[in-house]
Amino acid sequence: MNWPFLPPWPPDINGFILFGLLMLAGLLGGELAHRSGFVPRITGFIAIGFVLGPSLTGVLTPEMLDGAQVFVDVALGLILFQLGRLLDLSLARRERSLFAAAIAEAGLAFAGVFAVLTLFDIAPMQAAVAAAIGISSSPAVVLLVVKELGAEGPLTDRSLMLVAMNNILSFLAYTALLPFIHYAHNSGWEIAVLEPLYVLGVSLGIAGVFAWLLLRLARMLPKDETTQFALLIGMVVGTVGVAQLANGSMLLSLLALGVMTRNLDRHSHVLPVDFGSGGEIFFVILFVVAGARLHLADLSSAGFAAVAFVLARFVGKSAGVMLLTRAGLDFRQSALTGLTLVPMAGMAIGLTQMTAARYPEFAATLSAIVLGAIVILETIGPVLTEYALKQSGEVPGILAGGARASSVNERQPPSDEPDGSAVMESKDA
Repeated sequence: MNWPFLPPWPPDINGFILFGLLMLAGLLGGELAHRSGFVPRITGFIAIGFVLGPSLTGVLTPEMLDGAQVFVDVALGLILFQLGRLLDLSLARRERSLFAAAIAEAGLAFAGVFAVLTLFDIAPMQAAVAAAIGISSSPAVVLLVVKELGAEGPLTDRSLMLVAMNNILSFLAYTALLPFIHYAHNSGWEIAVLEPLYVLGVSLGIAGVFAWLLLRLARMLPKDETTQFALLIGMVVGTVGVAQLANGSMLLSLLALGVMTRNLDRHSHVLPVDFGSGGEIFFVILFVVAGARLHLADLSSAGFAAVAFVLARFVGKSAGVMLLTRAGLDFRQSALTGLTLVPMAGMAIGLTQMTAARYPEFAATLSAIVLGAIVILETIGPVLTEYALKQSGEVPGILAGGARASSVNERQPPSDEPDGSAVMESKDA
């Protein structure tokens, strides 16, 4: 018997159910991680996503993850825009050692990853692309850990600026290699030369147009948090849509949009970025989906090459960032800053997918190595970032070295002065 009023079976998971499932799963994983006392919430988001993802239980299917991509794009947009807003070019010009440290750690990370991958018989061009991708750091992890801990101080500020510079340098290095990739695949000199220039030019052009529009509207509209929140969300989502429509780089456009609005807004028409609980909804979904897309098969297929990638990248970045000892940070703080650069995800995944979509055979080995490294870095990265910030003494309530301030104040040193009871006893005598 056919009853048309009954829903189809098996039921189709629509966007509303998917949104709710991702949110509830993320909140559960984050709370469990928080109750552990030493694992950041972000790790909980990623872990619960991995458990529910295709690699383990399969509750979140690949089709569902594809359907969640719009939420991921919005979350990445908010994070990259916020990160770009933190990049103060005037400060970078004043503190040249900060810029030098960014160039040094990016260059050493590139050289280290390239060298070790060639030792594993990876083709030089594939090793170079992997090394360019390895320059990037995850802005999502660093920003969310900073926000969760409420960290503030010179180490935190320099870490965020280095992450922003890392992503810009990674994209530029990747773009510089594109002509050689195209040429190696007989794409013709027109494609080899014009496509990278087009992507770079269009991405920056979109950022420039939206930055101009954002500043004009911010000058005209009321300067209150509700209006500015709606304005920023609209600009970020619009930039994502136009960048995808024009075949530009969404990642570069949003990062550049943040940098431009920060450094061109001389009269502070745009309020400091704080997307509050509205933005955190998308951030939870971002990390749950990121966890669901982690595949242990990537790590097993890449083998020791992925592990070598991680180690070489860490050594290169840690060595380069030691130049910050000349930028107001001591040796210990510089070493801790290197730990905050360990996470790698958003830009790396985006560039890997871009390569795989155009040249699947070329990107097969490359994708296995990079995604295998991401499995490692997204597992340990949030934990190391939280550890570094707590050890720096820039987290409220926690002293340098990780000790809680309350535990120090509980034991008072003995005083040479007699207490009140002793004085009273002496008077009675």
